[in-house]
Amino acid sequence: MKVLVDADACPVTDIAVSLCRKFQVSCLLFCDTAHEMHREGAETLVFDKGADSVDFALVNRVDAGDIVVTQDYGLASMCLAKQARVLHQDGWAYTEYNIQALLFQRHESKKHRLAGGRTKGPSKRKPEQDKAFASALQQLLQG
Repeated sequence: MKVLVDADACPVTDIAVSLCRKFQVSCLLFCDTAHEMHREGAETLVFDKGADSVDFALVNRVDAGDIVVTQDYGLASMCLAKQARVLHQDGWAYTEYNIQALLFQRHESKKHRLAGGRTKGPSKRKPEQDKAFASALQQLLQG
């Protein structure tokens, strides 16, 4: 088992790396050249900027049973298809039961924006979100 982090603009990278070190699990950070980061205890994989280049690189390296951290519903869907366990940065799990609704919601929001509508952006991150993520990842790492 390994943990793969979609690290482009991921606010929980440090938490994921720290827990991987604690549980002695391999941690891979995936980012593009515009968001390159390095953390002690993790391997950083850097890819060219481009539509979904990081996402496809991550999907090509994920195995069944791995843990993926992402806020990207499309990436989550592809990783679920490969039987990975997928966590959102807020600590909730993507599952076969919620992914279709999430993808539909994303599609409807995009249609709304293309028609000239506005959608609300994410609110400011709260410490409770970090705690929820850390707890969820720790549970997965403990098995």
